[in-house]
This record gives sequence, C-alpha cells and structure tokens, in this order.
Amino acid sequence: MNQVIETLLNHRSVRSFTDETLTDEQIRLIVESAQRASTSSFIQAYSIIGVTDPEKKARLAEIAGNQQYVIDNGHFFVFCADLYRHELIGELREAEVNATLETDEKLLVAVIDVALASQNAVVAAESMGLGICYIGGIRNDMFAVKELLGLPERVLPLFGLAIGVPEHVEGQKPRLPLEHIYHENTYVADAEQLKQELDAYDATIHDYYAARGSNQRSDTWTGQMGRMLSKPTRLDVKDFLKTQGYSKQN
Repeated sequence: MNQVIETLLNHRSVRSFTDETLTDEQIRLIVESAQRASTSSFIQAYSIIGVTDPEKKARLAEIAGNQQYVIDNGHFFVFCADLYRHELIGELREAEVNATLETDEKLLVAVIDVALASQNAVVAAESMGLGICYIGGIRNDMFAVKELLGLPERVLPLFGLAIGVPEHVEGQKPRLPLEHIYHENTYVADAEQLKQELDAYDATIHDYYAARGSNQRSDTWTGQMGRMLSKPTRLDVKDFLKTQGYSKQN
C-alpha cells in the first residue's frame, strides 16, 4: 500500500463542487500529467479543451442532460480523440496518410489514447484533493459539440471531465467482485456461475442504495443495466464518425 494506490482505491465521482476555480498551476499539472500517459506508437492522438465560457458551459450542460455540475465546477475539460494534426503531418511530409487515418484501427488507437490520458488527469486531480466527474453525456449530440467548440475534421469529442473542490462526497459505489473481473489464462464463461455472482453483487448494490445518505432508492446493478441496454441511444454516433473522417472504409 502507498499513496498512489490509496488515491486510486479512494476514487468516487463528485457531483457537487464549491465555487473555487482551479488555479493555472493546477490546470497545467493536470494536463501535463495527462500527457505523460502511455500513447500507442507515440501517436498522441488526443486534444483537451478547457471550457471556461459560461454560455458554452451552459450549452454543454444542456446537451449532457441538464447536469448542473457541468456548469458549477472548478474547471471543465473536454477530451477529444484527435488525428487532425496527423492529417497535417501528411501535408507537411508529403505522405499519403488519409487511408490509414480512416481505418477502424486508428479510431481505436485514438480512443484508447484519450482514455489513458484522461485517467492520468483524474489521478493527478484526485492526488491534489480535488474531485472529478466524467461526463459522457456530451455524446448526446456530438454534432452540436463540434459546432460549439469549433472542432475540425478528425476530432471527436468523447467525454467531458468536471474537476473541482468537492462540496459533498457520496459514499463509494461497490465494484464488481475481483473474481468476476479477473480471469487467469482463459476467460471463465460459465454462465450459471456468472449469474450467481451477479445475484450476489445485486444484493450488495441494493444495500448500498438503501443505506445512502441522499438519493436513496431500491435498485440493483443488473436492473440498471437491463433498463439502459434495452433502449439504444446515441444512434447518430456512426454518422458523426464518418463526418469527421473515421471508419470510412466500412
């Protein structure tokens, strides 16, 4: 056990922040920490946009489902997959790169790069005593986010990240048991065993929600997932990917 592991194990989403803004130094350290994340083949296929304009934050909050903590936070970041600069490299070096940039493989590379960078940013922020909340809701209308933030082709706004000084911190949501997540040498696909483990996990989640200090409810994890997955959403993402120059070979 050490400080880094303690920070990781103490993670929880924060949705209530004070009105204290992040300092320039905090923002710089968070972004620089993001940049030190591993990146596939040194491609660095991401960009981070800090949004401070109140009107833009309000619009992003609206797109994300009227989430107030998109507006009220210490700083709001939008993490983007970005191969725009790599298209410019093709022009600079007179290399035909577009066929490669349009493959699903490069889409995956860019998305993975963004995820790794953002998690470094999160750990850096939480190590400073700050709270964070990922905002996937900006994908509710990626076309609108593109227009709002002036994104060129090959830039995909994947999620927002609200960071700030926590005003209220909820209890930690229990994760799936390690045995359900970690497989050794081969995937354990015993459906009956997995269903039994899910039933046990449902009981844990039900007790967590019942004992929560605020927003108590009667619910289970499989119940949440069943409701969510039975209603397909964001069906325009594929069209947006093609608009932005990705997955054109499909």
